[in-house]
Amino acid sequence: MVFFVCTSLGEMSTFIPTSDPFNHFAARFMDPALGFAFGWNYWYSWMLTVASELVACGIIVQYWLPHINGIVWSLIALTIMFLLNAISVRGYGEAEFWMSSLKVLTVFVFLIVGILTVTGVTGGDYIGGRNWHIEGAPFKDHIVGILKACIVAAFSFQGTEIVGVTVGECANPRRDVPRAIRSVFWRILFFYISSILIIGLVIPNNDKNLVEAGSVGDVGISPFTRVFEKAGANWAAHIMNAVVLITVLSAGNSGLYACTRVMWVLAKEGKAPKILRKVTKHGVPIWALTFTALWSTVIFCISLAGNQDVYVFLINLSGLSGIGFWMGIGLCHWRFRRAYVAQGYDVKDLPYRAAFFPFGPIYALALLVIIIIGQGYGTIWPKFDALGFVSTYLALPLFLIFWLTWKFTKKTKWVNMLDIDLTTGTLLEMERNGDIDVFPPEGPWTWKKYFRWMQRKPAE
Repeated sequence: MVFFVCTSLGEMSTFIPTSDPFNHFAARFMDPALGFAFGWNYWYSWMLTVASELVACGIIVQYWLPHINGIVWSLIALTIMFLLNAISVRGYGEAEFWMSSLKVLTVFVFLIVGILTVTGVTGGDYIGGRNWHIEGAPFKDHIVGILKACIVAAFSFQGTEIVGVTVGECANPRRDVPRAIRSVFWRILFFYISSILIIGLVIPNNDKNLVEAGSVGDVGISPFTRVFEKAGANWAAHIMNAVVLITVLSAGNSGLYACTRVMWVLAKEGKAPKILRKVTKHGVPIWALTFTALWSTVIFCISLAGNQDVYVFLINLSGLSGIGFWMGIGLCHWRFRRAYVAQGYDVKDLPYRAAFFPFGPIYALALLVIIIIGQGYGTIWPKFDALGFVSTYLALPLFLIFWLTWKFTKKTKWVNMLDIDLTTGTLLEMERNGDIDVFPPEGPWTWKKYFRWMQRKPAE
């Protein structure tokens, strides 16, 4: 589903490069009020993510320094994120490059250790697939368990769509965006599917370190750490805690970047205060960055009422908001492709074409609707949990408030298919006007070129 969402976004972003695709495409292909709602929805979703990562930073560092208040480490983390984004786009890119490199290396080592542990090479028993045959396995709590996991999975997958935000500052969208989209499939397979497969094989669902963990602050509950411990590497807790801390900083750094660009575009279009349009000489929307950082700090301070409960609440709210703008991407792509054909254009002329259209967006939309509906099942049955129900679905009324307020205030109308603008601000127009460099086409795509691109450093 995430792969199809990214290919849909890639097709539209390559055709019309913009730093706020969620607001821009929804307003352009459907209704300006929906664009306003999706833009603000995306902003507050990532703003909440930044706040939740601040909570996580404090919890993680307390593993080493339990006597120092976690607020100190959270504020230090926010300062680092802010400075990395305030320096320049290059500062953000360089930081992400090195942090991502560490994450790639860690996952690679984790997979090797996991395979050796499953096969008994590390000195323990041969595990094989026995943990998939104990009570409740392999599908713990059946469909309810799967649906509950989906919201956390959605929260974790958020960020794959940031390629659509960075295209506004991309030197060669015709080449770089399709490349980034192609890599999504392999990143999902390598980082997510492979890791969770190893965890599921090595750790039983009734592992006492998972079930009896006292709080989210106990790094011993980390499945990654448990895999290393099963392999006999008890020292791994400290290393994994450090890697998790860097991962959290990376997620917060990306979230602050995405929030800032989206808010800047909203301000440019009159959908946010004008003061947020200001940029530095390095092209950084400094007031939009400050605005986002302040709000993340406010939400973080509210969360101090109870780390664990509020942290889960933030994940639920941000996760469902993420599902909302993923649905928006699917709907926009459906409208874009239909309008493109209806107005007489040939899809073969698109700079990048999403695979498996129309199956891709239809499948993504159907699955997202099922996930949204399924989230409330565990809060209703077997006993109604009012607080859980509200925290699960609060994102929906917030979206409706944004949408209906703008619609009735500005009296916006649904855009007719034949009236959708497919000429202004397109990549072809930008290349024709000299607003963006035109690069010569490259030779056939090869695995050698692919891995060379995966190892590249971010551009200026």
